[in-house]
Amino acid sequence: MMAQQLNSPPLKRQRSDRDGQEEPDSSEGFRFSQEPTLDQIRAMQNQFSRERNWDQFHTPRNLLLAMTGEVGEVAELFQWRGEVEEGLPDWSEKDKKHLSQELSDVLIYLVRLAEKCHVDLPAAAVDKIKLNKLKYPAHQVYGSSKKYTEYNTPEKNSS
Repeated sequence: MMAQQLNSPPLKRQRSDRDGQEEPDSSEGFRFSQEPTLDQIRAMQNQFSRERNWDQFHTPRNLLLAMTGEVGEVAELFQWRGEVEEGLPDWSEKDKKHLSQELSDVLIYLVRLAEKCHVDLPAAAVDKIKLNKLKYPAHQVYGSSKKYTEYNTPEKNSS
C-alpha cells in the first residue's frame, strides 16, 4: 500500500450512513477511498475505450490536450470566487458534484496518458515525493512557499 511506503499512520475508518461504504475517521482529515485503485481505473477506462473503438484516438498528444481542456473546466468552477475554504463549505451540492465530475475527467485522462506513455503513476508519485523531500527539507522550508532553488539544499548543490 502506498501509504505504508510513505510511512503514514494506518488509516482508521468509520462506517457511513450515506451509502454503506467506509469513510475516513474525520479526526484524521480527508482520505480517498481505497478502491478503485489507479490500476483499476486504468483498466475500466481501457475497456470503455476498446468497446467504443476509441483507442485509435487516444494518442499521448490527444490525451494531453483533452486533459488540459478538462483542467480548464475545473478552473472555470473556481473563477471569480476568490479564495475558497477547504471542503468548499460555501459551495452548493450541485457545484460540488460538478467539481467532482470535472476532477474525475482530469484523473481519467491523466491515468490514460500515463498508460499510453508507460509511466507507472503510483510508483512515479512515490519517487517524486521522495525527491521533493530532498528539495524541500522540512526543517529548512517550514511555513515558506519559496521555490527549492531559493534554498541551500543538497538537490540544489548537486545541479
